[in-house]
Amino acid sequence: MSTFLAGFGLGLSLIVAIGAQNAFILRAGLLRQHVFVLCSVCAVSDALLIAAGVLGLGVLVGKAPFFLAFMKYAGASFLFAYGLRSLLKSFRGGRFLVAEGEANSLKEAIIICLMLTWLNPHVYLDTVILLGIASTQYNESMHFAAGAIISSFIFFYSLGFGARLLSNFFEHPVSWRILDGIIGIVMWSIAFSLVYNN
Repeated sequence: MSTFLAGFGLGLSLIVAIGAQNAFILRAGLLRQHVFVLCSVCAVSDALLIAAGVLGLGVLVGKAPFFLAFMKYAGASFLFAYGLRSLLKSFRGGRFLVAEGEANSLKEAIIICLMLTWLNPHVYLDTVILLGIASTQYNESMHFAAGAIISSFIFFYSLGFGARLLSNFFEHPVSWRILDGIIGIVMWSIAFSLVYNN
């Protein structure tokens, strides 16, 4: 159960960062357009990438133990930089959400969603690399993967269908500053645990 919760927590902390994909889902939710389908596209894509990362890195590390040490520090460096970027955004502020423009057709929306997911290098860093590396610290790596996958489903459906409840909140720049500050602290704590936990 602890392995599952570790995967759930890390998966959720990585995915909650506001990016192009999440902003697109949030916008779709605010407009109430194709919400279930688009959330499903994102969640299923994440599930495939997480499973590939956990299974692939497990095999690779078994054959090349030095790879884990290299990727652990590479992952920690990325998380530190990512956290610093979020904290700087938190201090600068100035962002807000605007849901505007005409809604896309279902086909157009799916294509855009797939592009935002599969053509985004950060998606691979988060799901395949970082979650894959983290899973090697646990004997029950598939329980870790299951936790991360379920966190993805919960997040995307909550974001899409809960967008209307968040619309007023994210119209204010201070809301983004708070969120970015939390994300930065979480990223730094994960980077620290990767380097110092055996």
